Amino acid sequence: MEISPSIYEHAAKLLDETPWRVSRDEELLYQAHAAAYRTYKHAPIMPGIDIYNLEVEAYGAVIEEPVECAIPAVKHHPYKTLDDIFKLPPLNAETDGRIPMQIRAARRLLETFPQAVVRVPISGPFSILCNLLGFNTVMFAVIDDPDRVREALLHLVDGQLSFARGVKNAGVDITFFESAACPPMLSPKLFRLIELPALKKILNGMAEIIGRPIPCVIGGNTAAIVEPMLETGTSYLICPFETNQEAFLAKVQDRTDVQIRINCDLRIISAGTREEIRREADRVIALCRKRPNVCLGTGALPYEASVDNVLYTMEYVRGVE
Repeated sequence: MEISPSIYEHAAKLLDETPWRVSRDEELLYQAHAAAYRTYKHAPIMPGIDIYNLEVEAYGAVIEEPVECAIPAVKHHPYKTLDDIFKLPPLNAETDGRIPMQIRAARRLLETFPQAVVRVPISGPFSILCNLLGFNTVMFAVIDDPDRVREALLHLVDGQLSFARGVKNAGVDITFFESAACPPMLSPKLFRLIELPALKKILNGMAEIIGRPIPCVIGGNTAAIVEPMLETGTSYLICPFETNQEAFLAKVQDRTDVQIRINCDLRIISAGTREEIRREADRVIALCRKRPNVCLGTGALPYEASVDNVLYTMEYVRGVE
């Protein structure tokens, strides 16, 4: 059975480096994810550490160096109102922030491991908006003027398509991330009203650029928004541990053209006992057997996740017929 662990800041641990240093140094970023691939032989490789920070930093946010091995985060939100968002020009994937560095690292990884699947993480507009304005500002705007929030999300699409073109030109692939938009941040009704138009535009645009449908990763309690996610034309969704996985899978039972990654309990994979790991893997394997075109996965492995635990999980899952 296929297993797909999600490795971002955990890659820094394999170099005994901090996520902060790896996130800001092209050579370290390449070396960390190369070390991760040599260790786990996982698919896909997604070079990045603080993947939701790249676009907002390019738009002007300051990313703060964290204490020790914590994940870098936005120090302050650079803009105050939706009006500020409409003034932003689209991102330039060749010049803005750390985006060119990430694309170059991805290209180097594919050159080093031509047999691997390499996908650059690209953020969704709602996640970007929340980091540019702050969650509270965005949520008040959702209540007061949902139509204008929808237009602000659509305004951010062109920058993400520019990012996608830069990835395509480098010869690598894309995975799209938009977990900030999941319930309860947006109710299913508001997800359809506010988020879905931009989601469709961006995923359809990226599919045209890359030449195939794009994986759409939205974590959290997503069982209630499966239908609109499927309307985007994506080829891949995750069934998060945090949602009702049985209910989620029931909604995709007939959509076997879409691959579903069913996530394990990350706490167990990172720090559980062998018995706990087997029990959790067996639980998810049983879910996987209910439909074709599935794989077993994890949320983002924490920096401190046990390498032995991850290897044991992968070995156990791959040994299941």
